[in-house]
Amino acid sequence: MSDLLYTDVEEDLRASVRDLLSDSASPTALLARVETEEPYDLKLWRTLAADLGTAGLAVPEALGGHGASAREVAVVLEELGRSVAPVPFFGSVVLATSALLGVPDAPVAVELLGRLAAGELTGALAVPLSTAPGTGFPAAVKAATEGTLSGRVRKVADASVAEVLIVPANGPDGPALYAVEASNAVVKELVSLDLTRRVSDVILEKASARLIASGEPAVSALDSALVTAAGLLASEQVGIAEWALTETVTYLKGRYQFGRQVGGFQSLKHRMADMYTDLVIARAAARYAADSLANGTDVAIAVSVAQARNAPIAVHAAEEAVQLHGGIGMTWEHPAHLYLKRAKADELALGTPGRHRVLLAGLVDLPA
Repeated sequence: MSDLLYTDVEEDLRASVRDLLSDSASPTALLARVETEEPYDLKLWRTLAADLGTAGLAVPEALGGHGASAREVAVVLEELGRSVAPVPFFGSVVLATSALLGVPDAPVAVELLGRLAAGELTGALAVPLSTAPGTGFPAAVKAATEGTLSGRVRKVADASVAEVLIVPANGPDGPALYAVEASNAVVKELVSLDLTRRVSDVILEKASARLIASGEPAVSALDSALVTAAGLLASEQVGIAEWALTETVTYLKGRYQFGRQVGGFQSLKHRMADMYTDLVIARAAARYAADSLANGTDVAIAVSVAQARNAPIAVHAAEEAVQLHGGIGMTWEHPAHLYLKRAKADELALGTPGRHRVLLAGLVDLPA
């Protein structure tokens, strides 16, 4: 295991992303946007993906990326968690790109990775967002002998703004990964709990597709993408918890009751201390998961530990933020509800904490 402290490069990356999000994803702008029919900020997404180069962080330089690692991607996700910016980073950079990186020698994957890394293309992995690692290859989509795909995949993250879909399908020769242009599919955006990361049903009716990989490489690439995404999601949950703590402390310092600063009441100090302790634990778990993904060591254990711990920590922190902001925290005009909804949606994504505890028990020989 390498040093889990942030490097200078990671801190510089954080500063760049934070500056961009502070300018373009303020709470006021965010609240106004989620009320519209176009909740995603695609201008911000292009700047983040192409101009800052975050779309290609994990893609090797030989394939058009920057040759960084999961650690750098995790830093970006922390900042996106702090802002809950409505951009398809998770669906495109984490899920879709990770699936393609599982088969980096496939010609179609090479082409798509170059375009995704450059920010020219937005992708989505056509699996339900709730899919946990190790649940087996999905059977929702069937591939015909001529290579067309038919089926329906429910609750796909960021599919409504994707230009290419990476679709797991079962065909005559077994499991395979296909690339489908979004224009060849029907994408129906659903009413999502999380207003800043939408989910959609993807409907394929004899849709033209290009084969990426088949057999064991396809199965391995999909599972690797789900493991990677679950591990990196922990860093987004750190960002949510950090925002909740920072904003709540600021509010309690400036709020007075009975002639006293509200933050001076001992019971509230204890709750803030508990939130801070949880944040430290969550950050350690997320950094361990990101470092393990970067180095390929103890990956399964690190990922399940991170999700088992961080998902409930993020939810609790967001709940505390709503409650301790008092009446304003309960209103639609305050962004706290967006963070609580993102935290709850993340808790269900890529395996619940209970599911990861079961996985972890098997990995370390404990009773489930």
